[in-house]
Amino acid sequence: MRISEICTRQVVDILPETSIREAAHRMRILHVGCLVVVEPPDGERVPIGILTDRDIVVSVVSPGIDADVLTVGDVMSQPLVTCGEHEDLFDALKRMRETGIRRLPVLDALGGLCGLLSADDVVSALSWHLRELSSALTSEQVREMAERV
Repeated sequence: MRISEICTRQVVDILPETSIREAAHRMRILHVGCLVVVEPPDGERVPIGILTDRDIVVSVVSPGIDADVLTVGDVMSQPLVTCGEHEDLFDALKRMRETGIRRLPVLDALGGLCGLLSADDVVSALSWHLRELSSALTSEQVREMAERV
């Protein structure tokens, strides 16, 4: 299974100079748990980091830092771990496990942001395949019972 088949294509991005308060506001109104930090050279969205709701809580809220004085670039997680849209799912899962992360920005052939692979995407895709397998097993049992009657 390829990353391109299961990743989320509607990715919310943000510039590194944006304030943490504005980033948190965007997360809230768009109902997302992360923003991919990009630099837009030549119009291509090139990811340079990722900002999660957890990053904001641990690095800004918990220590009591004013969310207006820090930028996304100050708090974002780096170095960024990514995957290519044509990579195999199990290679991406291995990368997620080895680095201890749950979200991977997905890059196109030119290195631009084209999606986001989350643990939720993986669970959803695998669940669908397991349901299909279960259905096949049930169909086989029904067919076998009908033939042997």
